[in-house]
Amino acid sequence: MTRSRDIRLATVDDAETITELLACLAQEMGDGGVFASTPEAIRHYGFGPNALFLVMLAESDGLSLFFPHFSTTRAQPGVYVQDLWVNPTQRGQNLGARLLSATAAHAAQSWGARYMGLTTHGHNDAARRFYLHLGFAGAQNDVPMALNGPDFLSFAEARDEQQDGAAKS
Repeated sequence: MTRSRDIRLATVDDAETITELLACLAQEMGDGGVFASTPEAIRHYGFGPNALFLVMLAESDGLSLFFPHFSTTRAQPGVYVQDLWVNPTQRGQNLGARLLSATAAHAAQSWGARYMGLTTHGHNDAARRFYLHLGFAGAQNDVPMALNGPDFLSFAEARDEQQDGAAKS
């Protein structure tokens, strides 16, 4: 069984392990066919001076991938957990809660986080029960939405064109 002391902030040397664990999560959620993360992408986006995320790692047993978040409603910084995964052989042993607790502690200490946010897959009833048990509550007024792929790029390009037009007038 993994102990709390075995949970640590991941380093660039953990990129392959992180990718493997994220692939397990994707498979479990039915996203294996679209999973595209690679160790190179994890190293590029997760480490260095412009890192976009951090990872709490329990070796090959689990991870929490997270990043800073800010709520204008709360007027406080928070932490958003993008991915939480625990090896099925370790579930029921409090590892998920310990990963989230380590994530909260790091965020509170590093950037003054005062809340934690996350989203579950719509079909993942077990995850919802887990988070409710820990005290999470559904945000009734929040509906996650996304602009993806070609639509995102078209939207970004349209914004650039609008700015170019405004600069010329």
